[in-house]
Amino acid sequence: MAVPVRVTGAWTQLLSDWLDVHQLAAPDLRLRLDSRRPDEPVPMQLWQQMLADAVQLVPHEAAPALQIGACAQPRHAGLLGYLSLTSATLAEALQAYQRYEHLLYGEQLVSVSLEDGILAMRWPASASTGALADSVAIAALWRMLRRLLPQARLHQVCFAFAADACQQQAAEAHFGCPVRYADNCTAVMLPATLLALPLAHTDLAMRALLEQQARALALALPTADALDRALQQALVRRLPEGEVSLARVAADLHLSVRSLQRRLQQRGLSWRLLLERTRQHLAQAYLADSALQLGEIALLLGYSEQSAFNRAWRQWTGTTPLQWRRRHAGLAALGIE
Repeated sequence: MAVPVRVTGAWTQLLSDWLDVHQLAAPDLRLRLDSRRPDEPVPMQLWQQMLADAVQLVPHEAAPALQIGACAQPRHAGLLGYLSLTSATLAEALQAYQRYEHLLYGEQLVSVSLEDGILAMRWPASASTGALADSVAIAALWRMLRRLLPQARLHQVCFAFAADACQQQAAEAHFGCPVRYADNCTAVMLPATLLALPLAHTDLAMRALLEQQARALALALPTADALDRALQQALVRRLPEGEVSLARVAADLHLSVRSLQRRLQQRGLSWRLLLERTRQHLAQAYLADSALQLGEIALLLGYSEQSAFNRAWRQWTGTTPLQWRRRHAGLAALGIE
């Protein structure tokens, strides 16, 4: 299995927050961090180098990578972080992580198992991103678990890289459990009894909206080329904000407006056609979910009012959204769709 090719720009802001906590100027490092937008992919090699530069600033700290990870907040994991935060139970939050991990790293890496009352999340040694990046990732996961469920405790943590006795002692103090190094995988293990406990910030309505966005990001145009996928994901992010335009999407992709227009033309598309095609594609997926109200779907698609969505859907299909939803539900009940 290949090492993840990237993290997100939001994830690298962990490092900015750590620099703030330590009141470290680090102008060159901050410039590299601040130049990244939250939704921008950051190559793993660049992230590893920024971490290496950061820990050199505090040569006397025993476990700086763990302290960087301990700065983790939901915003650092983007949509995945907020989806976890609105979950009803820890099991639901971990399921969301398992489904959408690739939104954070660009790869689906984790496997989950339940044995003898212990839930284990494992990443193969072949997927290790190195001592610093792995340490930050697992420390951030632990911080998020504690944020979701303050009484959470770990059974064991494993890392694929080797460490000395001093590093192991610091890690065991940080995680509050045995830590094993030079293992055949990276792993986080916790008592299964924690999984059913309710979380403090449950918001079922918001979770449904976030789940739909995550599905759209994960599933839209799965066979498309890199540009098509980037376009689709930029639109999925921008539409609910009501700030979708050719100029904004071009900026998200680090292209000029003229360059993006030229690439669309090569695909036989105009900006308006792309926007309408994407909205229709997403609308059909959202309407298939009976938990979403029509007003919520209009919001996800970037319409200021439900009536605007109704008009657009009628132009696309000749029916109303409600009529389409009822027909779809009827066919599904018959096992046809």
